[in-house]
Amino acid sequence: MPQISVDYSPSLAGSFDRRALGVAINRLAVGTIDAKPEACKTLFRQNDDFVVGEGEGAVAQVYVEFQIFPGRTPEAKAALSEGVLALLAEHVAPAPGTRLHTAVNVSDIDRGSYRSASAEG
Repeated sequence: MPQISVDYSPSLAGSFDRRALGVAINRLAVGTIDAKPEACKTLFRQNDDFVVGEGEGAVAQVYVEFQIFPGRTPEAKAALSEGVLALLAEHVAPAPGTRLHTAVNVSDIDRGSYRSASAEG
């Protein structure tokens, strides 16, 4: 575990290497919150609808959500968030004249209700 989702604006689709960013985020999780490499799963989703304020100007967003099992300290979660923001600054560059908003949220998964499975074909 963790389950990692990266939502991004369509204007960023061709501007960054999603695989490279995903690998970097997964490695950060291993080093920061002691996640197992094979447990890190990062999903990228392009969101076509994104509005800031009154919808004026060129804007883009990358929002990263980590869902992890409980037990990490607030300091570890904060370090993970800061590390992800640094990776986003390194990997994602908006088009000239576009304002980029980045955000990270780290939340605990309810162990009582979470289930997962994997199968090999």
